[in-house]
Amino acid sequence: MFLNVKGKLLSLDVPRVMGILNVTEDSFFDGGVYLNDKDILLKVEKMLSEGADFIDVGAMSTRPGAKTLEEKIECERIQHSVALILHHFPDAIISVDTWRAEVARISLAEGACLINDISGGTFDEKMLELVATERVPYCLMHTSAKPDVMQQYTDYEDVISELLRFFGKQIAKLKELGINDIIIDPGFGFGKTLEQNYFLLNNLQAFATLNLPILVGISRKSMIYKVLETTPQEALNGTSVLHTVALLKGAKILRVHDVKEAKETIKLVQKLSI
Repeated sequence: MFLNVKGKLLSLDVPRVMGILNVTEDSFFDGGVYLNDKDILLKVEKMLSEGADFIDVGAMSTRPGAKTLEEKIECERIQHSVALILHHFPDAIISVDTWRAEVARISLAEGACLINDISGGTFDEKMLELVATERVPYCLMHTSAKPDVMQQYTDYEDVISELLRFFGKQIAKLKELGINDIIIDPGFGFGKTLEQNYFLLNNLQAFATLNLPILVGISRKSMIYKVLETTPQEALNGTSVLHTVALLKGAKILRVHDVKEAKETIKLVQKLSI
């Protein structure tokens, strides 16, 4: 599998790591930590030095219960952060975590080259058209509703089948628009119960039928720390355990807070296939 990123083919034969940069006050793990230029650059430098393949910048929290941020504020944060990062690290591959087409447009104008949309094109009708126009890779995630209410919508007859139908429908739209560089993300924690999250992870290989790279975003999430009766701060070991499972079941991109540990997990799991 390959992604066309900035005109270059990026192989996914060995799974890749997407480092998370939240320039927000209220993200569930590191909200409020990266709000000034110095802290942003130090975090990006650390992730790149540890081997991050992508830096995923988000300016609006999408944790369960999070309120929707004013679009103007999200645009300003994203524009500043992307420009700042690429000024200091011009070779960095920047992904932008947003469901708003205007935020995505501004990000791409500043040099971002991948859109990570939690809504899979369902919250902003202009998003898919923008991706088609800009010809950038697109991460298509599933959620049941916007973050403030998504945990009220977890009633699935068959969660795997419903997600496959959702992906099939959205992929058809993308293909019709000529978009081929598509990543799928089951959306762990987005409108799913703890039990549904584990069922999805245990059956991740079901999504291989779509013949697209699978991104897994489970880093330090409640599906880990609630089971272990700890906190997000204490959930790194559990994250690595579940990353191992995800890789064995076909994940090609890990979206993580901790790049070094994710790269080590990939390296060890790769030895199993030699």
